[in-house]
Amino acid sequence: MRVLYVAAEAVPFAKTGGLADVAGSLPKELLKQGVDIRVVMPKFGKIAAEYIDQMEHLYDGTLPVAWRDKFVGLDRLVKDGVTYYFIDNEEYFYREGFYGYDDDAERFSFFARAVLNLLDAMDFWPDVIHANDWHAGLVPVLLKLEHMGDERYERIRTIYTIHNLKYQGVFPKNVMQDVLGLDWKYFTNGDLEFYDAVNFMKGGLTYADYISTVSRTYAQEIQYEYFGEMLDGLLRKRSNDIYGIINGIDYEVYNPATDKDIYETFDVTSLDRKLDNKVALQRQLGLPENRHIPLIALVSRLVPPKGLDLIVRVMDEILQHEDIQFVVLGTGDKVYEDWFKGLAWRFPRKVSANIRFSNELAQRIYAGATVFLMPSNYEPCGIGQLIAMRYGTIPVVRETGGLKDTVTQFSNKTGEGTGYLFHNYNAHEMMYAVKRAIRECSNLVEIWPKIVKNAMQADFSWKKSAGEYKALYEKLLAK
Repeated sequence: MRVLYVAAEAVPFAKTGGLADVAGSLPKELLKQGVDIRVVMPKFGKIAAEYIDQMEHLYDGTLPVAWRDKFVGLDRLVKDGVTYYFIDNEEYFYREGFYGYDDDAERFSFFARAVLNLLDAMDFWPDVIHANDWHAGLVPVLLKLEHMGDERYERIRTIYTIHNLKYQGVFPKNVMQDVLGLDWKYFTNGDLEFYDAVNFMKGGLTYADYISTVSRTYAQEIQYEYFGEMLDGLLRKRSNDIYGIINGIDYEVYNPATDKDIYETFDVTSLDRKLDNKVALQRQLGLPENRHIPLIALVSRLVPPKGLDLIVRVMDEILQHEDIQFVVLGTGDKVYEDWFKGLAWRFPRKVSANIRFSNELAQRIYAGATVFLMPSNYEPCGIGQLIAMRYGTIPVVRETGGLKDTVTQFSNKTGEGTGYLFHNYNAHEMMYAVKRAIRECSNLVEIWPKIVKNAMQADFSWKKSAGEYKALYEKLLAK
């Protein structure tokens, strides 16, 4: 089985979010399971020189962008056994950032068209093309509209994965002819039209054979108006073709027994060393050193969907009445950055606000904290709670999306469960869940070891999820 995985970013070459982690991890596991999978992405100018130097140049040519021709190049690099192809055009991809430019419609329609037009240059004709998020939304569209009649293309099946429905790639309608070079009928019939604009993600959802998203609950939620981002009607129409497969994490990268970024390595048989990590973290952050005090962590983008307004509403109250410490790591909206700085000023011996991002400090927080707070308003999958559990840090999460699918409510009667959940998007429900976690995780003799071991032994490696993707590919090809 041959699969071409299309993504705008992949670790270690380019990363802005969770898509890059998936594109850098899932193909490795699928390769282990016997799938001939290869990845194609833009050749961004910010890719590290060590990787640029290793690339093999395969092709130079031109590609039509509506009424004009543009240079296109193709490079190849093998990393961890996986073949990566890089679509090259310095005008489009050699920039300071990856997205957010006025010509993004042109840049990523060029990318989608190049993926399909360069299959010969890749010398790789896939059975399945697996396209991801709005950046690759036009791949299923252009496959059907520009390549039918060629039996090599007609055999290809497509899967389109939504990583976050909120970001859809919506552009002015004049891109239909000025950029895409497509007939207006594909706008007027509703395939690409979205409130008098062009929507790349809608195109992918309309033309792909199957649709997937990154958790079972999110696959259901996006068919409701509240979560559907004005595409819920289309998603309900295609409900029989939608599949939810939870993301995993790379257990070779996120492993407390071997992680070189944390203070002390540990596993389920050496939980005292997890407490050593807490003390070392407290020392680094200038908090009072105390092995027994619950340390609550927030490692997040500081933006509204992450549930920060709930934290703003009640964290002062929690800190006033509970003997805890609270550490924050992340950047985002200035209003939240300033609020967390103010919280640290009000509670200097209880709060450490780190308004930046550091992979090393993030790992140390995951290893040293007691509780991981993730009260998202919506969460397609979430990776923070998976890493936290891997490191024995107990998640407090809202029952939504992938959080609901990955964290199970702990019962001190049965000793089962991996965290604490609250249902409604309500600050006081979150506070009660946090207080329960504080109370039970303070019992370092009886309750805490049980729940930590449960969390650390839960399996969210890519092995199971990759098996589900492989089965989905097989089902699609048998269709």
